Amino acid sequence: MTRRTRIGIIGLGVISKFYVSAFASLPGLELAAVCDLRPDALAEFEDRVPAYTDHRALLADAGLGAVVVNVPNDVHAEVCRAALEAGVAVCVEKPLATTVEDGRSLVRTARERGTLLFTSFHRRYNDNVLALLERVPAHTPVESLTVRYLERIEEHAGSDRWYLDPARCGGGCVADNGPNAFDTVRQIIGDVEVVGAEVVRDADGVDRQATVDLRGRGGTTARVELDWSYEGERKDVAARLSDGTTVHADMLAGHHGFKSSLRHEYIGVLRDFAGALAAGEDRSGDGLAALELVSDVYRTEREGLR
Repeated sequence: MTRRTRIGIIGLGVISKFYVSAFASLPGLELAAVCDLRPDALAEFEDRVPAYTDHRALLADAGLGAVVVNVPNDVHAEVCRAALEAGVAVCVEKPLATTVEDGRSLVRTARERGTLLFTSFHRRYNDNVLALLERVPAHTPVESLTVRYLERIEEHAGSDRWYLDPARCGGGCVADNGPNAFDTVRQIIGDVEVVGAEVVRDADGVDRQATVDLRGRGGTTARVELDWSYEGERKDVAARLSDGTTVHADMLAGHHGFKSSLRHEYIGVLRDFAGALAAGEDRSGDGLAALELVSDVYRTEREGLR
């Protein structure tokens, strides 16, 4: 009988339920422990798995091969570093960290320790985006790309109000939704650089809208549109090919319930994480690349570039 990988979840916020439900579809993985500062968040796991209120105790006592780090953005670096130094593989919710300096430090630690550091970009596994990739002919390159990530953040944050605190989130829509959108761009056209950005902030200084222009190798262009004040939800991709045709993917098509697309995406996250762990792959670069793009957008804003 194949031994299952024992995984713990650190942080039981709004996204954690998608990780928890994914285990039922992945028999090679075992949810072996959970951790949260709030006893009420741990209550539903009573008599199911060991529960902790301190991530250091979980890392020391639970006998885990890996952890999912699902804590607020501002403590990603602290918790990920503790796990990596304990020799425990990490799957961390995007963004990897709130600063590039912390992100680079985590990547160095992971590589020095030979421990997997994997950033969870759940849209990478979206069925409609994957279908779009299959529709792009190998001989017809993408000429330009538009990725839209539009939502009202208050509806999606639920009880996790830290999203609206720039000090804890690392910013606003650019810091939190940006990494998923930037990763989708990189998934389709490869590495890119920021060539222009326009950011709109509210009275509290939170970036609520942003338009980011990117350029890839060979001159391929991409535009990312982000909005935290959108009435409803729209998340899609449009790729214009070199022959003049356009292919489109609505990330939410076929997933009619609120956040329902996340269910299959997080199965994809954990499946890919487990595969990278088994293969001994270094996957730390993806999280750092997205974080560097976030930093470049804010730098471009500060410098007043358009």
